[in-house]
Amino acid sequence: MTILATYPLAFGAATVGNLYRPLSDEKAFETLAAAWDAGIRHFDTAPHYGLGLSERRLGAFLRTKPRDEFVISTKVGRILEPVDQADGAEIGDDMAHNFAVPRTHVRRYDASAAGVRRSLDESLQRLGLDRVDIVYLHDPDVAPEGERRALDSALPALAELRAEGMASAVGIGSKSLTALEGAATSGLCDALMVSSRTTLLDYSAVDTVLPACVSNGVETIAVSIFNSGLLARPRPDAALRYNYGPASAELVDRTSRIADICEQHGTDLPTVAIAFPRRLNGVAAVCVSASSAEQSTQTAERAVTPVPEGLWSDLEAAGLIPALP
Repeated sequence: MTILATYPLAFGAATVGNLYRPLSDEKAFETLAAAWDAGIRHFDTAPHYGLGLSERRLGAFLRTKPRDEFVISTKVGRILEPVDQADGAEIGDDMAHNFAVPRTHVRRYDASAAGVRRSLDESLQRLGLDRVDIVYLHDPDVAPEGERRALDSALPALAELRAEGMASAVGIGSKSLTALEGAATSGLCDALMVSSRTTLLDYSAVDTVLPACVSNGVETIAVSIFNSGLLARPRPDAALRYNYGPASAELVDRTSRIADICEQHGTDLPTVAIAFPRRLNGVAAVCVSASSAEQSTQTAERAVTPVPEGLWSDLEAAGLIPALP
C-alpha cells in the first residue's frame, strides 16, 4: 500500500494558521486533538498558511504523538522573508491572503534548487522535525517565471531531497490542470495534491489529470473539496465562499439543487462532497479541515458515513455530476 492510500483521510491545517479568522493556540490544539481522536493520522500544512503559524502549531501538537503513527506533508515554493519595518511603524495583517495574523513576513516565490532546500529546512525548524513524509511544490502557477519553468527547476530539487531521505514522497499541489498534468508525466513525482478540481462543483481534473496519474503511477489527494465553503454546509447560501471568492448566483442555485437530492436520499451536502472524490479513479485520499474541535469530530464522522448509491445516479440524471465509468 502506498503512502496516501495508507492514510486516506487527511486534515488540512490551513485553519490552524488562522485562515479567515483568528484561532487561539488552545483552540488550535483542541481542533487538532479532536481530529486525532477521530482517527485522522495524515496532516498537511505549508509556510503560506498563516506565515508559518500553521506549521508551528501543527508541529507542537504532533510532537506529543509517536512519530511513526502519523504522516505529515508540507510545501515549498514560498519563502518567508521578515518585513523590513521602520521604527514605530504598525504591523498590518495578512488578510489580503485570507489569514488573520500579523504581517510580520512577506512571501517570496522561489522554485530554484536553493529555494526549495531553504524552504524545507525552514519548515522543518518550525515543525520541530528532521524530515517530513511528503513535500509538494506549492502553486507553481503563481511563480513569476511561469509554471513550466517552476516545475523544471523545483521537481529535480525535490527528487534530490527525497533521495537524501528528507521526504518519502514528492510532488506538487495546485489547482492548475496544466501544472498537475505536467507534474504527473514528469517521472519525478510520487503524489499530486489536486485543489478544487475533483469536487461536486468542479470535476475538471477527471478528464486529464487523473488519467495521467493512473498511467504514471502517481497518487492523488483531493483537497479543497468543499470549494472554500460552498459545499461545507447542508444548505448553501450566497454568503459562502467559492474558491476563495464570492459564489455566483448560478453556483448557489446549482449547489442548492445538489443539496435537494442529498436530502431526498437522507444525507447532506458536506457528506456527499467528501464521498464524491473518493469515487474517482486515481484519487487515493481526500483532505478535510476544521476550525474547532466540534467541526473536526463532525467532519470525521461524515467521512465514514455511507452515501446511498442511488444518489449518484439521480445526480447524474439531473446533469449535476458527470457519468463516471
